[in-house]
Amino acid sequence: MYRPVLPVAYDCVKFIIVRDGSAFLFSEFGQQPVKAGDVVMLGANVLCGSEPEGHVTVTTIYADTDFLLDQLRWQYAAFLDDRLSAQGFAETIYTEPAQILRLGEDRAGMLMPWLDEMVRLSVDGHPVRHYLRMQALWFQIAYVIAPYIKVSPVRLSASQRAHIRPALPRDRRFAPLRAEVRHVAQLLRERPEQRWSLDDLAAEVHLSPSRLSSVFIEAYGKTPLAFLTMIRAELLAKYLRETDLTVAAAIQRVGWHSRSHATRLFREYVGVTPGYYRQMRRAFTA
Repeated sequence: MYRPVLPVAYDCVKFIIVRDGSAFLFSEFGQQPVKAGDVVMLGANVLCGSEPEGHVTVTTIYADTDFLLDQLRWQYAAFLDDRLSAQGFAETIYTEPAQILRLGEDRAGMLMPWLDEMVRLSVDGHPVRHYLRMQALWFQIAYVIAPYIKVSPVRLSASQRAHIRPALPRDRRFAPLRAEVRHVAQLLRERPEQRWSLDDLAAEVHLSPSRLSSVFIEAYGKTPLAFLTMIRAELLAKYLRETDLTVAAAIQRVGWHSRSHATRLFREYVGVTPGYYRQMRRAFTA
């Protein structure tokens, strides 16, 4: 990869293994350099962009959130009642949605043959035939990466378990289940400049505001208005990089009306201020 990548978010967990070269990343951890031997872990719906230093070569694993929750559920089967309990447990221990894991080139080198095989099997077009081998490769990779992931310590006891009715695993395919949620997400992506309220969005899909918020969080891990903020930050980064709009004009175009408010939110989601992001774009293209 030789060109910058705009901040973008995915509806899955990403593990980006840096194989060669170096880059600067921008995300909720701010601006951070990465090099060969580093692994970037991004939670679902977390914005991240990059600026290669010359070039950077990576392999990316996209892991469905339900798949990872099921693994966590069985890992802690003695403590967790069901997979919804696993979701609450994951939110408690994995409090940093964007992390850079400094494995080092020697330890990361262990991953390379497994990653190469995983990529080959992924593009082979026979997912059923290769299912068990892909699982085995993932567990080998996860076993190496897991000790480097920052977690928050918790005390597990019977009194702390979440007593929630079990639910069957969802077949999301990196997309929300409910048509109402898909429609709201589409509205926010197509008209981010509009002054949406939760009541407005709920009326569009004939749900109560509280119900819409609940099902949207289940699908995207964010409230509809937090999702809108993410979309605006993503679009603002695009305008700052690809147009000559002033920072103030770009902020207005994405739907924010206060520069200080926009600057604070953009920094939370992208890691740097809009003005600094624009300066960096000029520095890298000079």
